[in-house]
Amino acid sequence: MSMIFFACVVRVRDGLPLSASTDFHFNQDFLECRKRLKALSSILAQYPSRGTAKGRDLSIHFLSSGDIACMAICSSNYSTIMAFCFLEELQWEFAASYDTTSISLASRPYAFLEFELMGACLYIVSDNIIQKVKCHFNSVSLSQAKAKWAKVEEELKFWPPVQLRLEDAALPNGVTNGGHAGAHVEVVPTYRMQRVTPLGILSLVLNIMCGALNLIRGVHLAEYSFQEDHEGIGNVIAFLLPFLACVFQCYLYLFYSSARKVKTFVLLFSVCLCNIYLYGLRNLWQIAFHIGVASLSSYQILTRQLMEKQPDCGV
Repeated sequence: MSMIFFACVVRVRDGLPLSASTDFHFNQDFLECRKRLKALSSILAQYPSRGTAKGRDLSIHFLSSGDIACMAICSSNYSTIMAFCFLEELQWEFAASYDTTSISLASRPYAFLEFELMGACLYIVSDNIIQKVKCHFNSVSLSQAKAKWAKVEEELKFWPPVQLRLEDAALPNGVTNGGHAGAHVEVVPTYRMQRVTPLGILSLVLNIMCGALNLIRGVHLAEYSFQEDHEGIGNVIAFLLPFLACVFQCYLYLFYSSARKVKTFVLLFSVCLCNIYLYGLRNLWQIAFHIGVASLSSYQILTRQLMEKQPDCGV
């Protein structure tokens, strides 16, 4: 029968289970697969964000993002695309229910009473989430999941899940039966940002223009300084640092990065400091323009957030 048999949520860095399942299957193949899933969960940090361990009758699928990973045991004939639709939905539900602090503080055994109570709540409520999503996906038809299916199918074409053998999942440190460590590529979890706005595009264009001006002035001044004026090295650095800051500001606006706020303020401070240092080589209007563009870019970076989950995601 094609279906999802078991699912859980674990912490990526150490494999700590953040959910307790009420699924009870006493089939020997399933119990063996559960053992392999547990072993695999402890080394998820070694693998990309998506993966599949195929077996003859059962398969394990996992999807990690940030500090949590969702894992599922499905029948081998269950659609891989549908399995990742399920894991993505489960991930959204779990992330919406618990913050990163409670996930980081969760421990086993719990050292303090308040952590123990929090952990117990985490186990029970998260299992309700799993049961709800699992039952929904076991009953939903492909036609009902068409919108979600198309989106996940496209993602899997560009970022296919790493393929593992179920037999290797129980081996420590990702070592295969041949005694060699498998080559695993670290992949940053995929985060969806809000759409780029017209003002955001303007900030990118202005940032690129400022970066180009800084690079041209810096290279030109470097040629002169290295040949004649060795005391002008500070000015060269003051031109090239804002160029690098402009590049990183463009990156931060287009792509998600951890500690975005801190990085944004550091880049803005660098641009301001360097332009003030260049007073004399630049007039007040030029300095104000460069600082203004950097401030606009910083504002756009801080206001462009991760996408909220779309209602029901078409499922």
